[in-house]
Amino acid sequence: MNVETILADLVAVPSLPGTPNRVMTDCLRDYLAGAQVTEIPGPEGDRFNLFATIGPRDVPGYVLSGHSDVVPVEGQDWATDPFRLTRDGNRLIGRGTTDMKGFLACVLSMVPEFAAMDLRRPIHVALSYDEEIGCRGVGHMIARLPGLCAPPLGCIVGEPSDMRPVLSHKGKQAIAITIEGQAGHSSNPALGVNALYPAGELLVWIRDRAARLATEGPFDPRFDPPHSTLQAGVIRGGSAVNIIPDRAVIDIEVRSVPGQAPQEVTAEVLAELHAVAARSGVRASSAEFSSYPALPPPEGDDLSRLLARWTGQEPLAAVSYGTEAGLFHAAGIPSIICGPGSIARAHRANEFILDEELEACRRMLLALSAEISAPA
Repeated sequence: MNVETILADLVAVPSLPGTPNRVMTDCLRDYLAGAQVTEIPGPEGDRFNLFATIGPRDVPGYVLSGHSDVVPVEGQDWATDPFRLTRDGNRLIGRGTTDMKGFLACVLSMVPEFAAMDLRRPIHVALSYDEEIGCRGVGHMIARLPGLCAPPLGCIVGEPSDMRPVLSHKGKQAIAITIEGQAGHSSNPALGVNALYPAGELLVWIRDRAARLATEGPFDPRFDPPHSTLQAGVIRGGSAVNIIPDRAVIDIEVRSVPGQAPQEVTAEVLAELHAVAARSGVRASSAEFSSYPALPPPEGDDLSRLLARWTGQEPLAAVSYGTEAGLFHAAGIPSIICGPGSIARAHRANEFILDEELEACRRMLLALSAEISAPA
């Protein structure tokens, strides 16, 4: 099947995270003809993962993993319709071409070729939803894998890496902190409880804790920066200057090096939150809205050596962005990142992928299938 045609169909579906994905799922399923396909619903009831197998299910094989959702385009200055694939020379432009429908198109284009081969080991295709808002969908699929296939030998997550195998990434947790005081008229502040002041105390503490992470570690020189990070990214509170604000919400994010779970740092933040709340007479709560574990460096080099051979590129030790690979690894499946396109183009206006990048991905997939095919 033609990769560009498939990519055009995928781009035409505005598969935004947090929305029903039946149209996207049906499109993907159409290109999985010849595979054994299982639809795995999420708890939302209107979103689904797909897990497909080509070859024997009862022996260990390899997982090709990708997410089908894309980030929104609002506020971006696109030269073309972002949900219509547009060719400009060797560039294919559209939302998701790099992150990561280009990889999905390559995989789907190979399904008929995989199905025609006498595979000694299976190739599994794992297609998830809502990755862009915290890897929310894939966990429901990973939980079902023991009943769907033999324990996989490895998982290739096709996030854009310039087709260079990537061995590790940081973990992440993002939470919303809510502080509730008591509203009142600003003419007598003593009759209310201003939620912004304890929020300000907590923000100063977060700033200082982030600085200590930079100076005290733990450190991992493979990353830039080589330590875990903590930051407050959004604060919301107050409605008018003459009303005592009774509510403040702070969104914070931790990105942690392997060996330090992001939850360790957020637990410190929450302990300080409750201390501040007790001193200030406010109520405090928190809710996680994004989380995934780090992908630590592999314990062995079997998968990285295979990917180096299949791509012709030496592995890269680590990247700063996160992926679903950490979740596959946490489930006991050796995982690596390798996909077409550059992460520098992801989430931006006029996102594009190159013809030669798609072809390089197909060559890697063909090398994988040749590796596990029976001799002629």
